[in-house]
Parts: sequence; C-alpha cells; structure tokens
Amino acid sequence: MNKLFRSRTDSKLTGLCGGLAEWLGINATMIRLLVIIAALCSFGTVVLIYMIGCLLVPKAPQNHYDFTPPYQS
Repeated sequence: MNKLFRSRTDSKLTGLCGGLAEWLGINATMIRLLVIIAALCSFGTVVLIYMIGCLLVPKAPQNHYDFTPPYQS
C-alpha cells in the first residue's frame, strides 16, 4: 500500500495536490482544478482543510522516486 506524502517533484504551493494525485494515480491538474472549484463553492472550508492537510501530511523523503503515472506506461 502506498503512503501519502506531499510531492517534492510535482509541487505548486505545498505539494499536497501533487502528492494526492500520485497516491490516487491520477493527473495532478485534475486534483488542482477540483480543489479550486471546491474552494470557491465552499466559502473557504476547503482552504482550511487544505491547510490542515499540509500540516498533517509529511513531505516525501529525498529518495522517494517510485512514482510512475498510469497515463505514461
């Protein structure tokens, strides 16, 4: 089972969306778009959840390079 980390390689702000995309095996752009839409529709609740997630989810270790996207075989 894969462990959830904040991404070091696919990071725009904190790497949380990139790490979540790696963990789920989907494109990080889709996660980022969903987070932006949800943040606009939730009146800031998703932003608070994102901040808490950044504090709770650890940064990926330096040698954590076992990610192979499913769309690039």
